[in-house]
Amino acid sequence: MNGSGEIALLDDQIEILRARGILPEKDIISLCKAAKEILAAESNVQPVKCPVTICGDIHGQFYDLLELFRIGGDCPSTNYLFMGDYVDRGYYSLEVVTLLVALKVRFRDRITILRGNHESRQITQVYGFYDECLRKYGNANVWNCFTELFDYLPMTALVEDRIFCLHGGLSPSIDTLDHARALDRLQEVPHEGPMCDLVWSDPDDRCGWGISPRGAGYTFGQDITEQFNHANGLQFIARAHQLVMEGYQWTHTRGVCTIFSAPNYCYRCGNQAAIMEVDERVANLSGDALYDHCMFTQFDPAPRDEGWRTSKRIPDYFL
Repeated sequence: MNGSGEIALLDDQIEILRARGILPEKDIISLCKAAKEILAAESNVQPVKCPVTICGDIHGQFYDLLELFRIGGDCPSTNYLFMGDYVDRGYYSLEVVTLLVALKVRFRDRITILRGNHESRQITQVYGFYDECLRKYGNANVWNCFTELFDYLPMTALVEDRIFCLHGGLSPSIDTLDHARALDRLQEVPHEGPMCDLVWSDPDDRCGWGISPRGAGYTFGQDITEQFNHANGLQFIARAHQLVMEGYQWTHTRGVCTIFSAPNYCYRCGNQAAIMEVDERVANLSGDALYDHCMFTQFDPAPRDEGWRTSKRIPDYFL
């Protein structure tokens, strides 16, 4: 983004999106093209500096994304790292993903957006985003545009070499961060293998690797977490992917933190949401002192106006 005209256009588009508008199809195509160029230059383990606010699943809950920005601060005054699952289930997947992509194109160094298991052609055809694009545009062009873009999203991020961030969890095929860096991510998420595991796996109370009840990825125990964190010089893993009622949850003796940023998930679960603010001192800390500089803010659903819901159907599924 060099030209002042391009920047002004993007700023106008972001204002339209914040006001709950949608962009013309041609603007979405241009936006995705610009985003691809930016994301193609990013690593599978994208380095992120502090301070940064780390966020979990959004799932099309656009009003709650605006509430997140109200509480955490607008981009670019606050740096953000989103860990995937922008689309499906909520009523406003299109608005959520368009705003986040527009912010990425406008403020590329201030916002990092990772891939979740729902940033996938197959999953979005079942859980809502495909149907929403058809309903709002009358064709699948915008859906095609975004799902092609999803292939370019980094799989993981690394905050100050201390906090490893990803959507799902660990993989038996990935022992080191260099293994993650070497993945060819420019593809649909496969049904198995390390790329699949990064967006599908979950921490578990049992030791070792286990079969995931989700049908993809693995469960991994505290012993696996400790080995991985030690081998890679990490303090802890931050991830999303699982509904936690308080919005965040530590497991594996603070080796893993799950962050979930969709309050009252599916408009019925009654959970709080949370974001984790990591301050600039983390860059120079390790051990227990580091945790004191990772602060959680919980929030409830945003107030709704009369016209917030465009569909009477409550999504009745979980992944």
